[in-house]
Amino acid sequence: MVITDPVLLKGRDPVAVCRAAVQGVATMIQVRWKDATPADLVEVARALVDALPVPILVNDRADIAVAAGAAGAHLGWDDVPLASLRPNVPADFLLGISVGSADEASRAALLPADYWSIGPCFATPSKHDAGPALGPERFAALARLAPEGTPVIGIGGITAANAPQIIDAGAVGVAVIGAVLSAPDPEAAARVIGVALDRHPA
Repeated sequence: MVITDPVLLKGRDPVAVCRAAVQGVATMIQVRWKDATPADLVEVARALVDALPVPILVNDRADIAVAAGAAGAHLGWDDVPLASLRPNVPADFLLGISVGSADEASRAALLPADYWSIGPCFATPSKHDAGPALGPERFAALARLAPEGTPVIGIGGITAANAPQIIDAGAVGVAVIGAVLSAPDPEAAARVIGVALDRHPA
């Protein structure tokens, strides 16, 4: 999963950058645009939905995701409660939840989430309130708390070099921001991460 960040995009067209990432084997895009107006966020999300063949998620805003025709939304603990949203979105609408501690894991285990995003796995400059890095061992401990059948992904400081460690620790995939968006060639950067995971025996 590649997560958008307007700061790292540095004025580049998000559709063009995300298209390049998908060509480099990114399999999902999350629209994280913290300071956008609702109208601008709908516009960006809809443009990505129309342009790309992979699922598009919207960070924090399930209402925006539905309006844009996106595949789902990723929620934090300060957003509209996931359990309250579930009956009010389409049956196939994906709802993910952020997990960064044992307390959050215990709360998330009671929710009808489609996946957990656990992190930060490693130190990251992309989210200033992310908290201390978990590392592979603490990631694994949290991943084991997910309900059976609920996939977990790793986020935070993910690179081609360390992504295999998080797969070893129980993740089905990884979410990246800087490793792709800060790269001069987002397609090549995404491909390098994909190759690292493909070559990994897990």
